[in-house]
Amino acid sequence: MPLVSTTEMFKKAYEGGYAIGAFNVNNMEIVQGIVDAAKEEQSPLILQVSAGARKYAKHIYLVKLVEAALEDTGLPIALHLDHGEDFEICKSCIDGGFTSVMIDGSKHDFETNVALTKQVVEYAHAHGVVVEGELGRLAGVEDDVNVSEKDALFTDPDQAAEFVERTGVDSLAIAIGTSHGAYKFKGTPYLDFERLEKVGKLLPNFPIVLHGASTVLPEFVEKCNQYGGNIPGAQGVPEDMLRKAAGMSVCKINIDTDLRLAMTASIRECLTQNPSEFDPRKYLGPARDAIKGMVQHKIKNVLGSSGKL
Repeated sequence: MPLVSTTEMFKKAYEGGYAIGAFNVNNMEIVQGIVDAAKEEQSPLILQVSAGARKYAKHIYLVKLVEAALEDTGLPIALHLDHGEDFEICKSCIDGGFTSVMIDGSKHDFETNVALTKQVVEYAHAHGVVVEGELGRLAGVEDDVNVSEKDALFTDPDQAAEFVERTGVDSLAIAIGTSHGAYKFKGTPYLDFERLEKVGKLLPNFPIVLHGASTVLPEFVEKCNQYGGNIPGAQGVPEDMLRKAAGMSVCKINIDTDLRLAMTASIRECLTQNPSEFDPRKYLGPARDAIKGMVQHKIKNVLGSSGKL
């Protein structure tokens, strides 16, 4: 089965009141853990690659890993560029086999963002690729994306409708309170569902995306800290909030930090309990299993996409 577009995925998700998980990948074990979980749960899937992942693993290696996952599982998988910062990286991924790209022009003023996004949309659509845009900015840190809280701006619903109309973008990432990294909230977690509802009314049947939507599951934070880590006070987006968003207009939920925590917690445990171990397979294997279990949990209990193939 070849890579697929997100168009049909999002249509079914919107109508069915669930979301598709978009999981960031960096190496073979992460890819395997994610796709094994999706296969077992019979869930559609988006594997996404950040600019940092392309620098780390190289574009060609990541594409070939995803192609291997397709051949191994037969799942419908979309390959997506996460946070493309300019036209050139989007073009490189479009030309290099991706079926979906994100152009993140959120750091620019509205008119510049519109122009940049429209440029990517025109090139992508001419090559059969869909485009995700972003309006509003998320606080936090993820790879090369670093936005301070004071610079984080919630998305204006009226601007969102204008942005979609003028750019022709296929989905839109909005800011309603999520943030990148493991420290998403200093106080009580909050998502602006009233803002999300208004966006949904102005853009009926249009897929909305949530970035920075890891839950920062306490079990993995605690395990990291138990085995020598130092991640105090980490807090993510509560799962009930994400499930509520998935029942509204949110069709794609990005998950990266939870993957990192699950993997790191498992590796820390293995190396601490077996200090003489130096075979990477002995700690990367359990880490892959930890990712699989975490992704299955997300698919069943948060995304609602289990059994949707």
